[in-house]
Amino acid sequence: MPIDAAEVAAIAAGYPKALTVATVGSHAALDIADGAASEGLPNLVLAQRGREATYARYFRTVRGPDGGRRRGCVDEVWSYEKFADLAAPAEQERLRQRAAVMVPNRAFSSYVPLDVIERELRVPIFGSRSMLRIEERSERENYYTLLEHAGVPTPARLAGPEAIDRLAIVKLPHAQRRLERGFFTVASPQEYREKAEQLVARGTILRSDLATARIEEYVLGPVFNFNFFFSPLAGRDDGLELLGVDERRESDLDGMVRLPAAQQLELPPSARLPEYTVVGHGSLTVRESVLEEVFRLGERFVRASRERYPPGIVGPFCLQSCLDRTGRPVVFDVAARIGGGTNVHLALGHPYGNALYRTPMSSGRRIAVELKAAADTGRLAEVLT
Repeated sequence: MPIDAAEVAAIAAGYPKALTVATVGSHAALDIADGAASEGLPNLVLAQRGREATYARYFRTVRGPDGGRRRGCVDEVWSYEKFADLAAPAEQERLRQRAAVMVPNRAFSSYVPLDVIERELRVPIFGSRSMLRIEERSERENYYTLLEHAGVPTPARLAGPEAIDRLAIVKLPHAQRRLERGFFTVASPQEYREKAEQLVARGTILRSDLATARIEEYVLGPVFNFNFFFSPLAGRDDGLELLGVDERRESDLDGMVRLPAAQQLELPPSARLPEYTVVGHGSLTVRESVLEEVFRLGERFVRASRERYPPGIVGPFCLQSCLDRTGRPVVFDVAARIGGGTNVHLALGHPYGNALYRTPMSSGRRIAVELKAAADTGRLAEVLT
């Protein structure tokens, strides 16, 4: 049986107000740790051995004689042979003893099995535990079905390889790095077959994944990842906030598009199929005439999430979008938790979050603000699942 709200509320009721903000050591962990540090909450990064130095050494908290933070933002690191080990019963008890609240990022929901998160992980989660599964495109109920229910525009889906009659993108996981993408673009059934064979031979994709891949129209336009936050503690009219916008840097796609067309054509055939592995992010703003529609999409997503996945989205979420030639946002991906690119407003906040709160407000700090407010007012059960 899935862990229910009453069980989480009972665990949280035994927590002191001095919560520990915990997250998996990947993606936006530094933003989460820095945000907790900014609000005076202790934080804990759960790392995998061999990948912990960033947190345990280079960004570790160093305190002065008075106990004040002199540098760094990561208070404590626990290391495991593999990330999934954090869900062992003894580790769960250890986390509860520290009054830990898990803040999920993509690494958490990728490396810890979703069945374990939903049914066995008895540690409170800040955010929607049940909505983490919608990010899996292979699931029957996924973010596309939620977006459709919400009336949010998405790229047109093509029925299969033989239906490809325009520029399209094929979405499936990377063969070796399942967290990453094995995407490729095509414009005809023949090109699909040729590229699929090349990528299978190269070890980028698995032939078995092609059967469940989504093929959709490729929307030409710049990419904007809209980092929202929804607060259950605020009145419904004030609950939705736009904290920031980022864009992705993808390897080796970004290097390829910087080349003149003539040089792209001179690349060997094996180098003409780019990888879509996300290796970094940049900060963006968007024309203010577009913001009205962006907020409308966010409101629709919140409303649909509350209808289909009660209590709905809690805290941060990201609508990854393209703006088409008319300036209309088209959503092609969703993060039902903190996005991977919020480190771009680490420590500095972002123009939108800062304008709203009149102080530097990153996604990580906003999470800490919400947790403190919930603990201070006895409303933790409303923000934890």
